Amino acid sequence: MTDVVSPRLSSQGAGAILLDAAGPVFSDDIQSRIWAVAAWMLKVDGVAETVPGMNNLMIVFDPLAISPGEVEQQLLRIWQTVVPDAVSGRDIDIPVVYGGPDGEDLAALADNAGLTVEEVVRRHSEAVYSVAAVGAMPGFVYLSGLDPQLAFPRRAVPRMKVKVGSVIIGGAQAGIMPCTAPSGWHIIGKTEVPLFDPLRDPPCACKPGDRIHFRVLEVQP
Repeated sequence: MTDVVSPRLSSQGAGAILLDAAGPVFSDDIQSRIWAVAAWMLKVDGVAETVPGMNNLMIVFDPLAISPGEVEQQLLRIWQTVVPDAVSGRDIDIPVVYGGPDGEDLAALADNAGLTVEEVVRRHSEAVYSVAAVGAMPGFVYLSGLDPQLAFPRRAVPRMKVKVGSVIIGGAQAGIMPCTAPSGWHIIGKTEVPLFDPLRDPPCACKPGDRIHFRVLEVQP
């Protein structure tokens, strides 16, 4: 069997444990294992919830029903023995208007990458992204699959108001704002696709394993 990276476990209060397997770069293989472990841990008596993140996993449990030590033992056993299955996700089309007043960082990102704006748009829109995790805010998607040349460190000072629908890049990840909120990610465009609606069932438009395809509607100067 191929060697499996050893995760780091840490207590997050009396009723939660964080499994962290993140390395210097995001790994799709590790993320597949995260999803599989999350599903298996839900079968353990006393475990109330599993919350996958980017190469990490939060386990929420009832400390009166199962001890933290037992949760850790189960986590490590399952981590080593589980067979990651490909998550059967959907293909989701996200039309985007790039640049202009709703994509104010596009030119700066192109300059940072040493590319033209047109090349940045081409690379961003031709990639196929995977929803690695949903979190941070309701409906927010952490997307893997960004062209490495488009990676851009997050802003030192976050904006206090990034509009709902903003198509963004932060570090080596891509994302979409599901609501208007503060963010240090760079804004390259905007979509009208609603990612979160509390009256919809389910309220989040995307789930882990879905594939996102950005489609160019327009590139504005």
